[in-house]
Amino acid sequence: MKRARGFTLVEVLVALVIVALGMGAALKALSSAADSTARLREKSFAEWVGLNQLSTERLKAGLPVTGTKEGDVDFASQRWHWRQTIANADVPGLRRITIVVRHADADSTARDRAPGATADGNWLATVVGFRGDALQSPLTVVTGWDNAGGPPPAPGAKP
Repeated sequence: MKRARGFTLVEVLVALVIVALGMGAALKALSSAADSTARLREKSFAEWVGLNQLSTERLKAGLPVTGTKEGDVDFASQRWHWRQTIANADVPGLRRITIVVRHADADSTARDRAPGATADGNWLATVVGFRGDALQSPLTVVTGWDNAGGPPPAPGAKP
């Protein structure tokens, strides 16, 4: 009598365990990739909000006043919170503008997670720009890009 060929129950169970482990690893990799894509999307939107605020500040007439201000804006069907800090730069007549952006509800979420926690660590993007009041530094100030660090040019002299 001929014995029927086939897989035993143990062989089938081992194969199923191997397939299940492989599928679990594949699903974890796909989930991680989806999370990374969503995080990059949020960071891109936050950067666009910051760049929009920087452009708005640059388009205003006159040199911006140093200090800090905050605001909220709707962008991409979401509410965003930005904090803008304007400080003097190393060159007279030049201001450094730093803008950080996060979700508007990130502040309350951070406080809910831990007592006494702040949302300062929840910023998704930081944008830095400059705004000046002149096209050239004053003749009394020599910078690295004016005259390659040599003496200041004589008044009225062509560069």
